[in-house]
Amino acid sequence: MTARNDFVATFGGVFEHSPFIAERAYDGGMIFVPLTAKGVHEAMVTVFRAADPQEKLGILNAHPDLAGKLAIAGGLTQESKNEQAGAGLDRLSPDEHARFTELNAAYVAKFGFPFIIAVKGLTRDDILAAFETRVGNDADQEFATACAQVERIAHLRLLALLPET
Repeated sequence: MTARNDFVATFGGVFEHSPFIAERAYDGGMIFVPLTAKGVHEAMVTVFRAADPQEKLGILNAHPDLAGKLAIAGGLTQESKNEQAGAGLDRLSPDEHARFTELNAAYVAKFGFPFIIAVKGLTRDDILAAFETRVGNDADQEFATACAQVERIAHLRLLALLPET
């Protein structure tokens, strides 16, 4: 296996189901050893920000609904499963689950992609409050907010794999 293949195999899922981010960062000569979370994140964010709007939308759409159907069916990536469980989203009451389902549907109908938030360190109440606020955003504002959250999630995932600096 080549160093490129190893890199993509290890970091290709940092941006949810979007290995092209890792591939482009590696192929663009932006990856330097020793690997650090900060360095790899900077490279991958550079690629993400340079992606065309359709590619970014594809990455947003690769994210699961919070506490949604994939979570119930066990279809989340291990990273997403751990992140949602850490925020207690795997232990919602029936009323809380109904509220998340309602907000997920309204959000996707309005913006065309799932609600994305870096849940690490947040409670169910924090997430619900952010959800209720952000569903009122305009499309451009929310696209930018969702992209910023994707970048934050990627950073947190890299911190789990690599030293910070």
